[in-house]
Amino acid sequence: MKFQPIVPMIWTNKLQETVDFYCDFLGFSCGNFSEEWGWAAVSKDQCELMIAEPNEHTPFERPYFSGTFYIKTDDVDALWNQIKDKVKIAYDIEDFDWGMREFAIYDNNSYMIQFGQDLLR
Repeated sequence: MKFQPIVPMIWTNKLQETVDFYCDFLGFSCGNFSEEWGWAAVSKDQCELMIAEPNEHTPFERPYFSGTFYIKTDDVDALWNQIKDKVKIAYDIEDFDWGMREFAIYDNNSYMIQFGQDLLR
């Protein structure tokens, strides 16, 4: 039995706005979009994310997630410089003792996304 990569699905009441955020600010591409289904899939390189409007099986009042989405990148400084003035920052870029250089932002729904680069390579 082989597991495939995890593909997070975030819930939102702002489907198009959320797709636009990931595509316009983070360089994702929208591969699938269905207003009828209230669902979209965006991806960049090996990173994929599904975006969905809540349905009758989904108790939903506002966006929530008890953790963060952590995306590893090979040039965290370039990404930081590209988006830092365009998005809401959770924390600025810095080097951490555990060997990662990272920063975090909030998307248009207030989900936190961290971006990190391994310093030990």
